[in-house]
Amino acid sequence: MKLVVVGQGYVGLPVSMRAIEVGHHVIGLDLSEVRVTDLLAGRSYVEDIPNAEMQAALDSGRFQPSRDYADAAGFDVAVITVPTPLRDSLPDLTFIEASGASLAEHIRPGCTVILESTTYPGTTDELLVPILERGSGLTAGTDFHVGYSPERIDPGRTDWTFQTTPKVVSGLTPESLEKVLEFYATIIDTPVPVKGMREAELTKLMENTFRHVNIALVNELAVFAHQLGVDVWDSIRAADTKPFGFMKFTPGPGVGGHCLPVDPSYLSWAVKKDLGQTFRFVELANDINENQPVHVVERVMRLLNQDKKALNGARVALAGLAYKRDSSDLRESPSEVVIRLLHEYGAEVTALDTWILDRAWPERVARAQGVEDLRGQDIVVVLTDHTDVDYQALADLGVRVFDTRHVVPSAENVSVL
Repeated sequence: MKLVVVGQGYVGLPVSMRAIEVGHHVIGLDLSEVRVTDLLAGRSYVEDIPNAEMQAALDSGRFQPSRDYADAAGFDVAVITVPTPLRDSLPDLTFIEASGASLAEHIRPGCTVILESTTYPGTTDELLVPILERGSGLTAGTDFHVGYSPERIDPGRTDWTFQTTPKVVSGLTPESLEKVLEFYATIIDTPVPVKGMREAELTKLMENTFRHVNIALVNELAVFAHQLGVDVWDSIRAADTKPFGFMKFTPGPGVGGHCLPVDPSYLSWAVKKDLGQTFRFVELANDINENQPVHVVERVMRLLNQDKKALNGARVALAGLAYKRDSSDLRESPSEVVIRLLHEYGAEVTALDTWILDRAWPERVARAQGVEDLRGQDIVVVLTDHTDVDYQALADLGVRVFDTRHVVPSAENVSVL
């Protein structure tokens, strides 16, 4: 089978590697010259894909990284995994539109196109299908097949991998669904067919809206608990002992990645557009989670005040910049807002994060190489709980620490969110 995977990021690259593992020939399309150069050199920029696996894929002769859609000619299946960001709070589907138009030139009878990018219900049949039909001159569902399957990749996770995580699949027609199922059955253990593509599109938004709303709940609880003099972390630990009726979520400096800050807003936007109503839960969760980095900086300011220091001119170190543990992903990370606010207040910012590539390192932020480099800072703020940081050593520095992830051992100099 000739498979084209459009987009070679955190979603597309694992799809490509798994497909090569089972014997498919893969064209890994990405418009980024830097990414394609890295792929051709066997350098992985996704934590779940080691360099050795990348090199093995190249050595197999079945992996062709490319920036040229001409290499897609003659494909059997194409999977679109391009970004769907928000621009000025509105869904930006230009990457889907562009990739669909480029793929359409190479559609032939019997082939299958599957969208995996997260989006609102109706995108695949209302937006992508007409683009594919116009560009190919063929009819979707009759001449070629179309499906939607939301990605469920969680970078850095080892208990549930791309292969073992059940995957929702759908098709434009029953025949399209059969073709989509046929493909995914070769690379994953458990396909989960649903009624239609809109149900599959909503499934992804539902999953992340559930997380978004519950994280907002514990974030707001953390703010109020601190003001009430209550240890919210101990309360969460205690509640988690209940074997039914409770699911553990923990507070933090905000939400990040492509999913949580974006996906619920897609759902809220679609409800407003199609129904003229406000999705109040999502709007409230957005307000709370977007304000969390502001709350973190305000807490930093208060902690410095206790030491008779101003934030203006203070040396502030950030432990962890990525949006999640053991990841290099900076997309929508709360650290971006925290850094901006600290700079606006006149702080000198240093950060420790071994996962972030030099080319992605934020401007005007000094880079620490280890915990010992944080000695002499006025305060260290733990934003990301990477497992390669010695948090006991951090506590032992004697520097004031503000721990937003509850990973630093208790000490007189350590405050928690």
